[in-house]
Amino acid sequence: MIINVKNLYKNYHTGDILVPALKDISFSVEKGEYLAIMGPSGSGKSTLMNILGLLDRPTSGEYELAGQNTLLLNDKQLAHLRNKQLGFVFQRFHLLPGDTALHNVMLPLTYAGIPAKQRKEMAAEALEKVGLSDRMDFKPHQLSGGQSQRVAIARAIVTGPDVLLADEPTGSLDSENGEQIMELFQMLNDEGVSIVMITHEKRIANHAGRLLYIHDGRISQSERSVEDA
Repeated sequence: MIINVKNLYKNYHTGDILVPALKDISFSVEKGEYLAIMGPSGSGKSTLMNILGLLDRPTSGEYELAGQNTLLLNDKQLAHLRNKQLGFVFQRFHLLPGDTALHNVMLPLTYAGIPAKQRKEMAAEALEKVGLSDRMDFKPHQLSGGQSQRVAIARAIVTGPDVLLADEPTGSLDSENGEQIMELFQMLNDEGVSIVMITHEKRIANHAGRLLYIHDGRISQSERSVEDA
């Protein structure tokens, strides 16, 4: 398995008040699996995604990514694991407005220490994969929402991660563009990329092979076949 979470808890303190965000979360993701996580606002799904993305640490429990116990790693080791194993896709794209599509996709390769010529070649290949070979020199304001999300996906996959973490990836798109992004996700999953996607739309969740419901910080239900639910 690529992800294994056991008895995960996450608490926050607001003054003297303890606020439990996640309560005894346990699940795993097999390599090549496509998992959707649904839940209402405040259910803990974004907190869970931050922990899966190594952007936050749990209060207690276990989280193994690619066989490594992440709770034993220091910040530098976590950053290395995050850059090597994970790709991120966000609702708001998070592209650098002053940079071209090509340079936005090159960014994680810069952090990985890839030489400049190789960075450019890898970024161009990733943009071609998402159907934007003719938009490499365009800046975000020159792109549609769907094209911007494709650039973000190219940036997420350019390092060849094992897991793609997507937080409401169609939330800023219309239905047509949202379906096109889901087709792209399916292509990546067919190629062996594991996907964990947060969404509040059942229509979007139906593209995944398995669905977890989270409510009040707990996994409340798991469905193997979303389409039959």
